[in-house]
Amino acid sequence: VQLVESGGGSVQVGGSLRLSCAASGLLVNNSCMGWFRQPPGKEREDVAIVSCRGDRSYDASLYGRFTVSGDPATNTLDLLMHNLEPEDTAMYYCAAASDGVCVAYEPDDFDYWGQGTQVTVSS
Repeated sequence: VQLVESGGGSVQVGGSLRLSCAASGLLVNNSCMGWFRQPPGKEREDVAIVSCRGDRSYDASLYGRFTVSGDPATNTLDLLMHNLEPEDTAMYYCAAASDGVCVAYEPDDFDYWGQGTQVTVSS
């Protein structure tokens, strides 16, 4: 399994970014996958989780600004982020649970990780 993130960058407050996670070795729409982030000096935290059934859940603090979606045609998992704030600055990671795990929420429950993509929001 390989996960490769892209789409990070530097934006100003209120801007938008779309992160993409290209997956190989698994099918995005049949797997439990998630986006996590790790702000500077802090622990990794969940952003959005998609179960193997397609159920989506988000960290409550995001207030609906982020949307996660899977594209079976390209086998990618995208994270669309709107109205970005300086507190969104972090390294963003794509992750997948092993086959047979339909839903997971904690980083330790995910077996496969991408290398991360940096998002920096400046005021």
